Amino acid sequence: MSTHINSFLCLGDSYTIGESVALHECYPYQTVQILRKAGLYFQAPEIIAQTGWTSFELADHLINWELNETYDYVTLLIGVNNQYRGLPIADFANDFDFLLKKAIHLANNKTDHVIVLSIPDWTVTPFAATQKKQHTGKEIESFNEICKSQASKFHTHYIDITTDTIAAGKDKSLLAEDQLHYSPKAYAQWASKLVSIMQKK
Repeated sequence: MSTHINSFLCLGDSYTIGESVALHECYPYQTVQILRKAGLYFQAPEIIAQTGWTSFELADHLINWELNETYDYVTLLIGVNNQYRGLPIADFANDFDFLLKKAIHLANNKTDHVIVLSIPDWTVTPFAATQKKQHTGKEIESFNEICKSQASKFHTHYIDITTDTIAAGKDKSLLAEDQLHYSPKAYAQWASKLVSIMQKK
């Protein structure tokens, strides 16, 4: 009797690839490591992400990239670069609608196998020292409201990691060496939240 080996697609930007940390320390790989230790069969995660990508750039890449027809699980974490570049939030909403529909399609239309992660609040990092933190924080909240609303609309999961990232303002061990992205310790927190959903399926 053959054993099904689960596939896992992660869509996003620098937070998904784990900028400034080793590949096996990013949250997609930590998630798979935990699931394997729990006795579940998983391939290495497939990551479609790049530092600096906006929602439009991710969408454009997906249109032109040859992917598997379906995956067992798909995550989506995107939008911080839209906010950072000051791009219109209405355009992000349109892009996110497309991306979430694409994620659902790639998950074989199993909406409960798609997980949206909220955008981290990078305003607490040393990198943001010169930023108008309150204004930027409000913008991130607005982008996350779109992510959460769309996740609810399409009946996918939504994970709040923003609250976890705010803790990096006081706990520097949650930050990577570049003082902007996150450490393996922080990604472990995100992975734990993903595992709590994926183990139930």
